[in-house]
Amino acid sequence: MTNVLVALTLPPPIRERYANHLRATFPTLKVDLVDNHEKVDPFIADAEVLVTFGPMMADHVFAKARGLKWVQALGSGVDGIADQPSFRPGTLLTNMRGIHGAPVAEAAIAAMLALARDIPRSVRNQDAHRWERWPSRVLAGKTVVIVGVGLIAVALAPLCKAFGMTVIGVTGAPRPAPGFDAMEPTTRLHEALALGDHVVLLAPHTPKNHRMIDASALAAMKPGVFFTNLARGGVVDEEALMQALRDGRVAAAALDVFDTEPLPSGHPLYDMKNVLVTAHLGGFFVEYPDLALPTVEENMRRYLAGDIANMINLVNTQETT
Repeated sequence: MTNVLVALTLPPPIRERYANHLRATFPTLKVDLVDNHEKVDPFIADAEVLVTFGPMMADHVFAKARGLKWVQALGSGVDGIADQPSFRPGTLLTNMRGIHGAPVAEAAIAAMLALARDIPRSVRNQDAHRWERWPSRVLAGKTVVIVGVGLIAVALAPLCKAFGMTVIGVTGAPRPAPGFDAMEPTTRLHEALALGDHVVLLAPHTPKNHRMIDASALAAMKPGVFFTNLARGGVVDEEALMQALRDGRVAAAALDVFDTEPLPSGHPLYDMKNVLVTAHLGGFFVEYPDLALPTVEENMRRYLAGDIANMINLVNTQETT
C-alpha cells in the first residue's frame, strides 16, 4: 500500500476535497490529511507521497520523511520544498504550472487599481464612518514594468494594454510576447525600473533572484512608484522596501507574499497606511481544485504505474537550488 500525506493549511472543505478525491479515485492508497506542518509526525515517517504547497512546509517535515519518494507541489513555485536543507536529492518533485495566468493577472490589475485609487484609505474611512474625497490616479497613459515574464506576465500584459498602459517586461531570456511594448534583460533591471509608474513583481524565488529588489533597485525606481509583489517574499529585501515606503520613494505597495508566512501579527507592514497586505491570495481562487486535481490524478496514475519519466511538470531540482 502506498501512503500519501496531504498537508494543506486551507479551509476544511478545500483540503478535504484533495484527500477525498485521491481516496475515491485510488482505493488502494492510504491517504492521511493534516492542516499544518506541525501535525505531520504521526504520518510523515511512513509517507511515500506528499501533496502540499511550498509556503506551507518546514524543514522538519523532510528531515522526518524517511520514505518520501515524491512531492506533488500544488503551486507553481517549489521554494519551501526544493530549497529545504533536508529535502533529499533524488526525491521526485512535480508542480502545478499553467493554471495561474488568469487569476494572478487579475490580482495584479486589482492591486494596481487599489493603489492608484487608494482603496485601503476608503475602507478605513468606511470603518470610521468618515466622508473624505481625493482625486484618484488612473492607469491609462502610465507605464507598468513587469519583472519576470512567464505565463502570468503573458496573461497580464494584454490586460494592462486594455487599460491604455505602456508595458515593459524584464526577463532573463528576452523574447517577443503579445501585449509588451518592450522587453529588457535582467542585466538592465535598474534602467527598466526607472521607467515604471507601476512595478509588478512576478519573478520566481531562485538563488539568482534572491533579494533582486534590494535598496539599489528601489532607489532606481521612479519616485512615487506603485509596487506590487505577487511573486515570493524572498525576491524582495523587505526592510529596504519598508524604508522606501516610509521615505515616500515608493508611494504605496500591494504585497501578497512575504519573507515569513503567515505574516506575524506584530509585523510593521500591517500598520503602514500605504501598504495593502493580502494573505498570499493571488493564485487562490474557488475553481483552483478543479484545475489542479486532474494533474494530481494523472501524476498519481503514472507514479503508481512506474511511468516516472512521463509525469506532468517534473521539476529539475538541480536548477532550483
